[in-house]
Amino acid sequence: MGIHISVKNAALGVTLKMDIAPNETVYDIIESAAEFWKKDPKAYVLRKGKSLLTAADTVIEANIMNDDVLELLPDPEGG
Repeated sequence: MGIHISVKNAALGVTLKMDIAPNETVYDIIESAAEFWKKDPKAYVLRKGKSLLTAADTVIEANIMNDDVLELLPDPEGG
């Protein structure tokens, strides 16, 4: 069963809707969104609310739920 999320590109102010699997990693989401916007995935992080998500965590480990909105942000550590 897929999980429906939105990934908001903070720099562009646009949103991408995605269906993801519970076993995907946060990095998989970053990679897909970055590819869509033709960006380097290594230069970005995802934020849920006030928390930065760990790239290696799965969707389940990161507690990503149906209809969540995640923000794609430039990596504060420089990527």
